Amino acid sequence: MIVILKKNAEPQQVRLFTDWLRSMGLETHLSVGENHTIVGLVGDTSRVDMESILALDIVEMVQRIQEPYKNANRKFHEEDTIITLPNGAKIGGGHFLVMAGPCSVENEEQIISVARSAKAAGANALRGGAFKPRTSPYAFQGLHEEGIRLLLRAREETGLPVVTEIMDAKHLPLFADIDVIQVGARNMQNFELLKELGKLRKPVLIKRGMANTLQELLMSAEYVMAGGNEQVILCERGIRTFETATRNTMDLSVIPVLHQLSHLPVVVDPSHATGRWELVAPMALGATACGADGLLIEVHNDPEHALCDGPQSLRPEKFAALMEKIRAIQPYADRSFSAAPAAAE
Repeated sequence: MIVILKKNAEPQQVRLFTDWLRSMGLETHLSVGENHTIVGLVGDTSRVDMESILALDIVEMVQRIQEPYKNANRKFHEEDTIITLPNGAKIGGGHFLVMAGPCSVENEEQIISVARSAKAAGANALRGGAFKPRTSPYAFQGLHEEGIRLLLRAREETGLPVVTEIMDAKHLPLFADIDVIQVGARNMQNFELLKELGKLRKPVLIKRGMANTLQELLMSAEYVMAGGNEQVILCERGIRTFETATRNTMDLSVIPVLHQLSHLPVVVDPSHATGRWELVAPMALGATACGADGLLIEVHNDPEHALCDGPQSLRPEKFAALMEKIRAIQPYADRSFSAAPAAAE
């Protein structure tokens, strides 16, 4: 249930109102927008008398919400969530973020070289895998702790915030200095991991599972937000269908749909979606035009000899060319379902 308050509601009245709601065993989520203040009620609202709430002077409207995700719901939070990274880069609300780097960290020379190239081309953050979930137990599994050390070394060298994937809650101490923690498609419904990430106060990027619905993705975000961590980024990386021409099937329509349903930033990973480097650029441009808040792109300085996902990685020069095109079309992106674009900085 949400309660929309009148514009002239005094802070003391709002405080008394929310205290009264909490006395009934309900959790309240206050969202103060430019035109409205919205109070979201989480809990058993079946006993709440809507007429009694509507009779209050400060209340303009009361509406019951059917969707099971409350914190991630745009009805609870009209304005887009904007997340700021340590280097000042932002995502959401018209701010566009590009995270680029290799599928996996292989050695210091590789990760620093790619980080420098990505930054020079205009990337705002460095992505790279230290822990790699692989279908085969014999495939390269990542450098683990050493990989995280090298990512942090690349951050020292370039100033780019680091995005990397976690696979198990027991690894959380190793991620203390990581700027954005990624939850991969295979772990999207690892609910115990999501609960632990909800205790943090740093951005969490959640990839949609290869056979999951958008509601299931939003419910995974809800697990993190229910723990108090509201810095969640949603990521579309394609789903598994009967089509074999591409690694996965990438549905760009989910971008406006997610913006309609949720206030959280939405990014797209065209590298994992297509599995082929020559398809990354057109899908990245399409995602940008559809109103995505950012992109997650794999870049490698020597993809032919990459230990993981070389065929879908862009060379630095191709990534730089793509960034020029992204900058050209990004101002014209369709953000029909999100808040007004941020002012130029």
